Amino acid sequence: MSSSATARTKGRPGGGVRTGRPHAAWVLPGVLFFTFFAVAPMVLALYLSFTKWNGLGDPQPVGLANWQKLIHDPRLTQSLTVTVLLTVVSWAFQTVLSLLLGVWAAGRQRNRAVLSAIFFVPFLLSSTAISLLFYALLDPNFGIIHGDTLGTTSGAFLAIVFVGGWQFIPFHTLIYQGGARQIPEVLYQAAAIDGAGRYRQFFSITLPQLRNTATTSSVLMIVGSLTYFETVLILTQGGPGTDTAILPYLMYESGFKSYDLGYASAIASFLVVAATALSLVLVKLSGFGNMRSTREGM
Repeated sequence: MSSSATARTKGRPGGGVRTGRPHAAWVLPGVLFFTFFAVAPMVLALYLSFTKWNGLGDPQPVGLANWQKLIHDPRLTQSLTVTVLLTVVSWAFQTVLSLLLGVWAAGRQRNRAVLSAIFFVPFLLSSTAISLLFYALLDPNFGIIHGDTLGTTSGAFLAIVFVGGWQFIPFHTLIYQGGARQIPEVLYQAAAIDGAGRYRQFFSITLPQLRNTATTSSVLMIVGSLTYFETVLILTQGGPGTDTAILPYLMYESGFKSYDLGYASAIASFLVVAATALSLVLVKLSGFGNMRSTREGM
């Protein structure tokens, strides 16, 4: 038997020979699912963005009319500003808490597993159920907080940030927990020998080792913040006034209140492009694509 054949059979039960590449049928279900539920809707939305359609009859082609309307729509500037601000604040709020909770959950504290499971419960609930819960809690007449929190610009905005964080921080905590558990213990042992305390180890070892994890989590946070909808619809309905009318809510108003589905599709296409561009920029700036394993050579 040749050396190459020996290498292929070594370590395999029964000495069987591994032949060929994985069959294409293995990935076919995933490809079909992604095509029908991701690619096809985006293509359809892009097509509708060049038409005028109220949901009935056949869409009528209008060229670039919807895109020109989008560019000159004064509501777009306000909605885009609110969306960007919500994204930045939500990212900062969720990242700090997720990172700290994830590092803590990766430790060996007493009752850590039980508490980690409890912390993860909010992520199992739907956004609609959580929004309805907090809407009742923030009700000015029957809620637990006195005053009309959702009736002020700052109160409504912070409520959206908090409710979104309450639901999704557990998910990102799990991501950071997994990343923290992959950090070699020998690094902390060497740092302890050199006299580094807990805080020094956190900033010199834990944070640098979680760089890849932070990039992954941040991309998910940013894309998620750009697509907030249920929380805004139930808690504030874009109010007070239009102070929390983010781009997805503007899309909803255009499509299901004004019945201008062509213009709503243009907003949806713009959101897809913006989310994709931001994700690529973040990955490029962080150097994520060129990163090598933090455990390589250990």
